[in-house]
Amino acid sequence: MSGFGLAGPPPAPEITGWKHLRTGKVRDLYINDKQEILLVASDRVSAYDWVMPTAIPGKGAVLTQLSLFWFELLEDLIGNHVVSSDVPKAVEDRAIIVQPLTMFDIECVARGYLTGSGWSEYQNNKSVCGNALPDGLLDGSQLPHSIFTPATKAEIGDHDINIDFEGAVSIVGQVDAAELRDLTIKLYETAAEFAASRGIILADTKFEFGRNEKGQILLGDEALTPDSSRFWEASTWKPGGAQPSYDKQFLRDYLVSSGWDRNSPPPELPVEIVEKTAQRYEEAFFRITGSKF
Repeated sequence: MSGFGLAGPPPAPEITGWKHLRTGKVRDLYINDKQEILLVASDRVSAYDWVMPTAIPGKGAVLTQLSLFWFELLEDLIGNHVVSSDVPKAVEDRAIIVQPLTMFDIECVARGYLTGSGWSEYQNNKSVCGNALPDGLLDGSQLPHSIFTPATKAEIGDHDINIDFEGAVSIVGQVDAAELRDLTIKLYETAAEFAASRGIILADTKFEFGRNEKGQILLGDEALTPDSSRFWEASTWKPGGAQPSYDKQFLRDYLVSSGWDRNSPPPELPVEIVEKTAQRYEEAFFRITGSKF
């Protein structure tokens, strides 16, 4: 079943001068006569591989503006797909114009802390995606060093599947897998150092890379947002359990307590959950950039 539920994805709004290409969980893509892509971040929110029927006001703008912040901060390490942030007024602040890329078919994930699916795997075999780890780590522990933990890209409604480095090689080839691994770790460690200067722990993050028509590898999609990363408050970090995150944790907690079975379309979200989730996204933006959203 689609992660959008029985009704399917919502209709994408018409934008003068742009032709709709496709709709994802959160983003709508358009193309113009120059073959540029308009990447629009909606206010849709997903959890447990489902898109919620209730939007989070301002979320799309936070994701877009935070990605632009990180793209600029990291451009000395790698170029990115951004062409312009001068977009149609209908999608102002929540869209960017980007160059088309041939995307690599893996999610490039870096982890500096043990949590989520990594914690689950560690409990079984003391490793994460082929990276052997020492005994005695807890949920939330800092790892001895950053690790590359790639995943397959899933269709809407399906789960990404964690793979090891050899699995990545089988998909993109030895040379590209090695370069993507090195880029992922370098970008993660640079971003984590910056986040630490703002009192934030970047526990893990996901990057997506692609090649442009010149053959250059560029950073695409979004970068270091609450949707693609785990940001924790450094002052309250304590290994041994789940850490409060600057993301949609209020939403996840509500869904767990609501009795929703995760197999049928999710319920509408209460106003309080929507407001708290929006507040966490805006707070993440402020803590990282130093600017009010």
